[in-house]
Amino acid sequence: MAYVESLLTGISTTLKSVGGILSLILIVLAGIVYGLSNTQPAEVRGKWQTVAVGLFVGGMIMAAVVMSAGAIQEESSKLLT
Repeated sequence: MAYVESLLTGISTTLKSVGGILSLILIVLAGIVYGLSNTQPAEVRGKWQTVAVGLFVGGMIMAAVVMSAGAIQEESSKLLT
C-alpha cells in the first residue's frame, strides 16, 4: 500500500509542476495557430482552426486535471485504505 501511495504522490507532484506549464503552452499555441489560420485560403483555414480548437480544449482539460490533482490524490488514497 505504501508503494502505491508514494507512486500517486509522485504522479501528483509531476502533474502539478509540469502540467500547468504544458497547459499554458497549449493554450498560447492554440491562439497562435488560430491567428495564423486566418491568413490561409478558405479551403485550408478550416483544418487549421480545427487544430487550434483541439489544442485549446486539450489545454483546458489539462489545466482542469492539474487543478484537481490534489483532490484526486486524496480521494484515491482513501479508496486504497
